Amino acid sequence: MTAGEAHARALTDFRRRKDEHFASGRGPIPEAELASFRGLSYYPPDPAWALTVPVERADGAEVTLGTNTGETRMMARFGTATADLPGGPHTFTLYAPPGEDFPERVFVPFRDATSGPETYGAGRYLDAPLVRAPGGDGMLVHLDFNLAYHPYCAYGEGWTCPLPPRENWVSQPIAAGERLPGALA
Repeated sequence: MTAGEAHARALTDFRRRKDEHFASGRGPIPEAELASFRGLSYYPPDPAWALTVPVERADGAEVTLGTNTGETRMMARFGTATADLPGGPHTFTLYAPPGEDFPERVFVPFRDATSGPETYGAGRYLDAPLVRAPGGDGMLVHLDFNLAYHPYCAYGEGWTCPLPPRENWVSQPIAAGERLPGALA
């Protein structure tokens, strides 16, 4: 099995388990919609959207992210990572909970050219694992946009979701991860 086939198989299994979790009523799907829920919509798996890139550490300053409800969320600016996306490079700001100097994952809220017509209009999220660079010098982040997901507020009211900050708005489409039901890709 090639690396691409293994990636697609693991991604398909992850999506199946997530759909089962949501269908069980433990996710954000409103109870009235559970009987007709047949799973989320996704772009086809594409290894071109799975990138491991160096992290440039930030000062860890606490920042306030706005939310869909007008509340605020405090996060720490963990660092930045520049990804060579299929449409060109973009530098993403990576966030961590305040006080976590070395989290296992960083939070990457983003908007892109699919936001609105193909994906949730306010943006999507990525929980990206951190790894030590070979030789232990520095850190890498694995940005697998195939795992990009809609925040819970995309499914109904009653959820408070951080909004992607302007520096994580990407002008190109990121045609990977969750998409709106019936959206044409």
